[in-house]
Amino acid sequence: MSSQLFALCFHANQPLSLARFWSEFLGWEMTDDPHDGLTLLPSDDTGFRLRFLPTQERKVDQNQMHFDLTSTSLEDQQQTVARALELGAQHIDIGQRPEEGHVVLADPEGNEFCVIEPGNKFLADCGFIGALACDGSQEVGYFWSRTLGFPLVWDQDQETAIRSPHGGPKITWGGPPLMPRTGKGRLRFDLAPAAPDDRQTEVERLLSLGATRIDTDQDETDQILLADPDGNEFGVLRRAGGQT
Repeated sequence: MSSQLFALCFHANQPLSLARFWSEFLGWEMTDDPHDGLTLLPSDDTGFRLRFLPTQERKVDQNQMHFDLTSTSLEDQQQTVARALELGAQHIDIGQRPEEGHVVLADPEGNEFCVIEPGNKFLADCGFIGALACDGSQEVGYFWSRTLGFPLVWDQDQETAIRSPHGGPKITWGGPPLMPRTGKGRLRFDLAPAAPDDRQTEVERLLSLGATRIDTDQDETDQILLADPDGNEFGVLRRAGGQT
């Protein structure tokens, strides 16, 4: 048994504004569900939603995961960048070198994403969202492969990548050195068990794989919060397969 990757959650100071940016940029439908809050439904093979949750905390550090978006040509890359900027994104410098072909941007709340140059072989068979690139260890790549039932599609020099058997983006971890952790991450995974009654069994399975509980006093009516072996927070929802 494995969990479904239900959503990638953004903790946002202005959830509605940020959801509108990503909805217009990706062309995904936005819904306001009483259980899930502001949610974007994928219009492609991405396989998971985007959720936007409110937070009062300001973003101060580089995120430990970001989207790598693909391009079919230099003109296509330039058009993608221009569209993002028109919607409120901005260019940022995270130490990329001038000779690198990708363009680094940030959404209106500073969440980084990259527009990759054409001809990238690793993302050649992926859609517009080519990858969710994460800072993380080889161990955490193995953990998420077992958790989601996604096979490893890269495992070399402590760098790992997994992908759903049904396609969609690759999820990658860059290996050491890892970025320092200074607080709660702004992006996290939310998982859905196979059935509502399976949630506690699934939590026990995740703990056996290397997850840890991070908040024993939380209200577990809607979700149970855990951390993966690198300390990244994720939620296990009450609903199954996206249903309440």
